[in-house]
Amino acid sequence: MTRTRTASTVWRRPWLAALCLPLLAACTQQPDGVFQGYAEGEFVYLASAQPGRLETLAVQRGQQVAQGAALFALDDTREAAARAEARARGDAARAQLRDIGTGKRPAEIDVARAQLNQARAEAGRTDAQLARDTAQFRIGGIARQQLDDSRAAARANQARVQELQAQLAVAELPGRDQQQAAQSAEVAAAEATLAQADWTLAQMRVAAPAAGLVYDTLYRVGEWVPAGSPVVRLLPPANIKVRFYVPPAALGRLQVGQSVQLRCDGCGEPVAARVSYVSNEAEYTPPVIYSRDRREKLVFLVEAHPAPADAARLHPGQPLEVSLP
Repeated sequence: MTRTRTASTVWRRPWLAALCLPLLAACTQQPDGVFQGYAEGEFVYLASAQPGRLETLAVQRGQQVAQGAALFALDDTREAAARAEARARGDAARAQLRDIGTGKRPAEIDVARAQLNQARAEAGRTDAQLARDTAQFRIGGIARQQLDDSRAAARANQARVQELQAQLAVAELPGRDQQQAAQSAEVAAAEATLAQADWTLAQMRVAAPAAGLVYDTLYRVGEWVPAGSPVVRLLPPANIKVRFYVPPAALGRLQVGQSVQLRCDGCGEPVAARVSYVSNEAEYTPPVIYSRDRREKLVFLVEAHPAPADAARLHPGQPLEVSLP
């Protein structure tokens, strides 16, 4: 009610209205080349491709981390056991392939050689007996049946020698090509299984893909984390950008790659920036843009941490003034 009476009093006095209008315009009008905007962060949500219980959370909200720094780890007992099993299966497959490629064991070959030497000795004995029986048969000293038995024994022992020679040659040969190919495929399959187990195990520990600010942590140690569920929300400095709006009259003064100056409350010296995108479509000014007078009424949660880079001077959602050169 008081506001209504004051307004009607002003408009009843034209000279008072004429005096106030320029003052109101001066309070709300921005200087030429200065536009209202705000900082915005494009967060990186870091998650594991595998589910598990959160075992270690190595960072906390507001912490600056370097590229490659450990962020969190899930319980990897099952994955480590699967990797050990895959590695053992691979070792067994490679050992089998080497065994096929080298033939029988040296001890087995030694046994075959000993059997061959024994057969040769027996063949020599029967050959000598055959020679004696042949001589005795010519002078009528033995019957023909005894000569035939000696000849059969000699032939049998010679055949036994040839058999053992062939067995020894086979024992010294490597496995057949088909066997080696099949076992080589088994080795390749075991190596692929091991690679998959290595990848799964590596997914249980997540590191920072880039240096940045740990903006938030979404789980506590001991909680179950589903696969693909973010645990840490990271804000790299390169992912902080500024959005501001200009009238059509100023659109021609902007182009991609152009330098601008950013100012904000508490930022100190102006922050340099470069235009990366200019929209081709017009839109209404969003309600997040506030005037200079209303900006002082905004409050932000502040946590004191070292600021290693100029990007840390800007906070997502913070109102800014953008000035053109």
